[in-house]
Amino acid sequence: MAFIDYYKILELSKNATEKDIKKAYRKLARKYHPDLNPNDPAAEKKFKEVNEANEVLSNTANRKKYDEYGEHWEHAEEYEKAKQQEQYSKSRGDTGQYSEEDFSDFFENMFRSNSSHQQRNQAKFRGQDFNAQLQLNLKDVYTTHKRTLTINNKNIRITIPAGIENEQVIKINGYGGKGMNGGPNGDLYIQFSVINNTAFKRKGDNLYTTVELDLYKALLGSELMVDTFNGKVKLTIKPETQNGTKVKLKGKGFPKYKQENQFGDLYITYQLKTPTNLTTKEKELFTELSKLR
Repeated sequence: MAFIDYYKILELSKNATEKDIKKAYRKLARKYHPDLNPNDPAAEKKFKEVNEANEVLSNTANRKKYDEYGEHWEHAEEYEKAKQQEQYSKSRGDTGQYSEEDFSDFFENMFRSNSSHQQRNQAKFRGQDFNAQLQLNLKDVYTTHKRTLTINNKNIRITIPAGIENEQVIKINGYGGKGMNGGPNGDLYIQFSVINNTAFKRKGDNLYTTVELDLYKALLGSELMVDTFNGKVKLTIKPETQNGTKVKLKGKGFPKYKQENQFGDLYITYQLKTPTNLTTKEKELFTELSKLR
């Protein structure tokens, strides 16, 4: 049986710390993971070696046995019993001697008898997590809808709830890399990039917009049709409305994430529009008005 140098596999020295072992394992497991090296038997073999080395060296008790007994670390207790039996035999005058070859044969026979058992108890490894980014327009996330994503040449149908935020991440269980030796699949993490190309500014569930209001309607009062995110509404403009006046339209904002039929509010700021290109008559009238004030 060939000796397996677990330290060499993890590219470490024997005085490596637990932190060193963890760091080396993560680096190499990522490098040789089958999902990143499809149809590469060499990478798959290396990945298994890295996992095996980590299983031994990351466990303090197993590492101690490995440092002392090398490839036979799993049978350290049997080795100790054999040594104790030899010492006991010597104390009773038994002249039988045990060479290193004898002990080597002892372990080889034991290892062969246990090989099928070990195969049945191979460690299960969880699949790698996948990360994806999905770009949507703000209008896309106003309503709940379905999308088909292609991840590693596989089509995945997902439901995108209304109200998704920009840079929000959702997890889809079991849609990552396939587990090994019967281990669970990894998960899929999707980060959303929401592009706002509308006239509305979004802050959480609320929307904000500015509406131009001509001077005459602001002074005298009127009715005005304004755009909301999903249609138009009629607003009543009070007489003598000032520039910068804000009004709130309750429930006309953005959908609340995973709260059915719940919406934020829409805040409208009036921006007075000063008339231009005045006629001579208009100038005369404004002059008269200024004298009255």
